[in-house]
Amino acid sequence: MRMSSIAIRVGTVAVIACGLLAVAAAGGAGLAAANAQQSDAPRVENARLETRTLSGSLFTELQNWAARSRQPQWIGYAVPQVAGNREVCCNYNGSWNQGCGTCRLEDGDRGVNMNSRDVPVKLEAPRELAILFRAENNKITKIRLVSTECTVDAGDLPFVWLTGVKPAESVALLSGYVHDENFEQHGDNRSDHEALTAIALHADESADRALESFVRPDEREELRKQAAFWLGEARGKAGLAALQQMAKSDPSSDVRAHVTFALSVSREPGAVDEMIRMAHDDESGHVRGQALFWLAQKAGQKAAGAITSAIENDPDTEVKKKAVFALSQMPKDEGVPKLIQVAQTNRNPAVRKQAMFWLGQSNDPRALEFFEKVLSR
Repeated sequence: MRMSSIAIRVGTVAVIACGLLAVAAAGGAGLAAANAQQSDAPRVENARLETRTLSGSLFTELQNWAARSRQPQWIGYAVPQVAGNREVCCNYNGSWNQGCGTCRLEDGDRGVNMNSRDVPVKLEAPRELAILFRAENNKITKIRLVSTECTVDAGDLPFVWLTGVKPAESVALLSGYVHDENFEQHGDNRSDHEALTAIALHADESADRALESFVRPDEREELRKQAAFWLGEARGKAGLAALQQMAKSDPSSDVRAHVTFALSVSREPGAVDEMIRMAHDDESGHVRGQALFWLAQKAGQKAAGAITSAIENDPDTEVKKKAVFALSQMPKDEGVPKLIQVAQTNRNPAVRKQAMFWLGQSNDPRALEFFEKVLSR
């Protein structure tokens, strides 16, 4: 399994990210004029659109708006999106990789995918992330994220667009959803998971502080795992520092094992060094094995050295076998010769057997040549 790019199924997070949001009419000359004055509003279709300037607390504004919502309606605002080449689009019939199109907010629950493929960089302004809330029967029932050039179809419902929202206030509001007591549960349209993703994509230091608070040892394990992923994926140096602390101090081996994955998606240079340290030093064989697996996805000389060192020196045979598997996940020009070497020279018969098994799965001519030599003796 190679991970040169990340393609992530974000089952509960409705995010559509493809470029800077454009303004379009939702119907009618007056509505077009209102949109034209609001450069950061999304392109909205099939909506009764109203634009307001936030004058007080964001929390109070949404609370009062939801309290008046007997019928379904939407409200949203935009904040700067964290730097990077991510795009997250509605998945209609598997077409997410063809660019963002229209996201139909009221057309059932479609999958959402995030892809870190190359996306044109906006030089004149940061990308914008729009955060949308749906309310019905006097309470907020759903959160969806929309950023950049995708179109939003509101299904002929009222749609309020707020201007003047501060990113830190948005993070504080969303943090309340993350701390929902049912975070461990899974399912579509979970506002707590959607809120966590939204926080991670805010281009604001308050998002770093919020995510760091979610990975404290006294928080629930599932929340720590999910927040760890976003620290690696979206939060740069601050995220790496938090992951390094988790790697050393989190009391759960399951969480630390997840930290190895979070480090593997980090783009910070120090992430590989921390994965190597975990592969050598973590007290849990499970964690060491996971660190080796994700090191194999990173490849490179540092990773290869850590994997071969584990094969030779780790006291746990199961970890050694996981390290052999990690070699099989490396590019063939790196992994196959090392597997052959292990199969020829390692003193542990279980490890040699594992190396030969993965050589047999490689379909590499060098593996066939090796087997021919072994069988002809």
